[in-house]
Amino acid sequence: MDIVTVFLKCFNDGGCERTMVEDLVLYDVKDKIATITINRPEKYNAFNLSVKEALLTMFRQAETDQAVRVVIVTGAGEKAFISGSDITDFVGRDSRSIRAVVDPSRNITTCMTSMTKPIIAAVNGYALGGGCELALACDFRYASSNAQFGLPEINLGTMPGNGGTVRLTRLVGLGIAKELILTGDRIDANEALRIGLVNKVFNSVDELREGALELGKKLSQMPGVALGLAKQSINKAWQLSLDEHLSFELEVFCKTFDTEDKEEGIAAFLEKRRPEFKHR
Repeated sequence: MDIVTVFLKCFNDGGCERTMVEDLVLYDVKDKIATITINRPEKYNAFNLSVKEALLTMFRQAETDQAVRVVIVTGAGEKAFISGSDITDFVGRDSRSIRAVVDPSRNITTCMTSMTKPIIAAVNGYALGGGCELALACDFRYASSNAQFGLPEINLGTMPGNGGTVRLTRLVGLGIAKELILTGDRIDANEALRIGLVNKVFNSVDELREGALELGKKLSQMPGVALGLAKQSINKAWQLSLDEHLSFELEVFCKTFDTEDKEEGIAAFLEKRRPEFKHR
């Protein structure tokens, strides 16, 4: 299927009806892992304003939920992670009014990068436009072999507006980012793995979900405070100068020495046993 056809399919199908918010995005917690699922498979899990609203609420809920240590975000079905924005939300908008559409997306990715808990994107099928940008804002990207990645906004006469030109460039380098963004081309999962866009590729969607859960369980056993501080320090790599970043790293490293988990981790090492972290 042509990339523009996929990106516009929601529009071509006659528009995207609004349904109950709780049906558009699902939230489930099990074994300390919150799974957030965009639930519009008949629309290739395309974003609309209601989906964005619900998604932001659920990421915030996961961050404050003491029962949650890790977040997995995925799309319902096997055809799409998130196929992009609902193009009907773009119709008739100018440079001022489009911010009502973009700002909620920016709020979501800002929330994701500021969260102390790691986020795993389980990319099943199409991750285009805003869907690719959301995956880029995650800490890990696992993909099924049928995954397709792309930033096709150029084909609509526009460009990525929620971190696509920034995060993709920092992740894969200037040359590859320019090629993908300026041509609007999409790539398959194996190419995404080759260029460093994804961490792992799985043969099927079922294996993808199992792999994401396995990583989630491993991360959930790590010391929560140190995990969150390490994530913050890594994310500072593109925000601070080298000296500032080294100072920040030292500051948060020292903070871990005020935690119970540091005491437990060292005691477990010396006693040759597995640590039992309390995330405090």
